[in-house]
Amino acid sequence: MPNLNDIMEMVDALETKAVITAPTRCVAVRNRHSSCRKCADVCLADCITVDKNELEIDAGACVACGACIAVCPTSALVSVDPMEEELAAAVADVTRATDGVTVIACARKAARQTGDPDKYAVVPCLARMDEMLLVELAARGIQDIQLVDGTCRTCKYRAAVPAIDDTVESARTLLESVGSTTTITRTDDFPAVAKVADLHKAVGAARREFFTSTGHYAKDVAKSAAEKMVSEKLKQLKLQKEEQSLREKLGVKAGAGKMPTIEASRNLAILDAMARIGEPVEPEMFTRIFGDIEIDTEKCNGCGMCVMFCPTDALRKCLDKHPDETRGYVEFSMADCTQCNLCADACLKKCIEIIPVVKMDELFDFEPRLVEISASKTGNKLFNRKK
Repeated sequence: MPNLNDIMEMVDALETKAVITAPTRCVAVRNRHSSCRKCADVCLADCITVDKNELEIDAGACVACGACIAVCPTSALVSVDPMEEELAAAVADVTRATDGVTVIACARKAARQTGDPDKYAVVPCLARMDEMLLVELAARGIQDIQLVDGTCRTCKYRAAVPAIDDTVESARTLLESVGSTTTITRTDDFPAVAKVADLHKAVGAARREFFTSTGHYAKDVAKSAAEKMVSEKLKQLKLQKEEQSLREKLGVKAGAGKMPTIEASRNLAILDAMARIGEPVEPEMFTRIFGDIEIDTEKCNGCGMCVMFCPTDALRKCLDKHPDETRGYVEFSMADCTQCNLCADACLKKCIEIIPVVKMDELFDFEPRLVEISASKTGNKLFNRKK
């Protein structure tokens, strides 16, 4: 059995984090000219630093609100508390208990013990909600989603309120675009279906949660030797990575004409859920999830920087020849565009604009669209390199 010294040593060896980073997915890490600072802008604790091809979170300052996760266009920030799978499982359990009404409450509201703990899921702050979870609930047939968050004006998370409003409005737009009748409501009190009938039950549940958490911690501490070994290994790997060049960290091969790409997994999950709900009912949609692109061919010189730096492969090299020798094409996939804006930021001629209005027929088509550009000038080798 570990003694007090073992426990204190474990506390020093392991750093508790609510959010971890996946730097190679961050567009500001991939290109220092990136203008994306969405995570830092929404962070109410000012604990996120994005500078000089680095993405860092001050775990000690982080308040675990989750707002940064919801706005990151490339999922470079990952929630650990709660993990996505844990939140989804909790939501599924409480929805079964309320006969099809999903109730999610912030931790502050939950602490007031006015709701039945078996009938709602808890998050540190409703800023942790993102469109993927809300749209997926609707796709699974949930007609009523209740988000309960008490009196925000006196809460330490109150600066996250605009971010919560943006996410809810974004999810509503996505659902309305495919004719969903699911309602998403923000409220300051639990709905009748989730009200507590026995105060002792709520208090008892809070105590059980405390002792359960303590039990999990004791089990973790009992594995201190293995944990510290892993921690030391991670420190060694971190030091090794710090010695690598940016190209090595990102996995860019010598002579490559395009950086390694990542899958726009959140986009695809949302689009899949929308398709299961129904057909588009509007010709176009204003959204922060997907994007369209416009290229000024008069300014474009065909350098290919947009294709090289596009993180999700939404922009790709096209082998089709334009009938006009002074023009060329790139392929654009609307479903893969996350509005990270890196193509526009990397563009040497500043001739690219990302549009937050998408055509629904193209979005659901999945076939790339040919976008006209200027032909690559003599001596420009970028498009002639291998991927």
